[in-house]
Amino acid sequence: MIKSIRSISWIALISLFCWLMIDLTLPYLSFTYDVDFLLTKQKIIHVKHWRYAFNFHILFSIFSLIAGLTQFSQYILAKCKKLHRVMGYIYVVDVMCIAGPSGLIMAFYANGNIVSKTSFVLLSVLWIGFTSIAIIKALKKDFIEHEKWMIRSYALTLSAITLRLLALVLPYFVHLNAKDEYAILAWLSWLMNLLIAEVIIYFKNSNRPS
Repeated sequence: MIKSIRSISWIALISLFCWLMIDLTLPYLSFTYDVDFLLTKQKIIHVKHWRYAFNFHILFSIFSLIAGLTQFSQYILAKCKKLHRVMGYIYVVDVMCIAGPSGLIMAFYANGNIVSKTSFVLLSVLWIGFTSIAIIKALKKDFIEHEKWMIRSYALTLSAITLRLLALVLPYFVHLNAKDEYAILAWLSWLMNLLIAEVIIYFKNSNRPS
């Protein structure tokens, strides 16, 4: 009972953050170039492949957030296995073919210095890589390893949310110039998530019967 309540609480919390991400994304769907983040990209807004990558990324990343969330519902896994598989394939195709590659293109033009750019490039490569391993494990019916790699993959998916939360909190604790602060945010946003993912995986393994 306690385990179910904890699981529902986590899903509810992540769902809230997903909704906030969707709310932040909606203004960009006007496809105008004077919206919030795009005001910082005026020097490269004319670069077509970056602009297309940005539009694809903000649109399809929403699908990876929502589809990925369904993969960790025990109810869906137990009662709606077909839905679990369909949403899983949507997540995998989205990350590997659209959101991941477009994020990688954007990473080379990321704000900040080479440190932050390197972080986003590595994040994109790992996101695609972890998701690829997860689907390979599923196809081999190694569902325990599949779950582990999906946890890692979704942890990276949630890095977009973590980045925005840290951007609100970090200035209260450190006072750096904008580029250095952004570099710290870039790395913390996904390293923290991966650390949490590994803790979750460790405790799930500990509670799993031998």
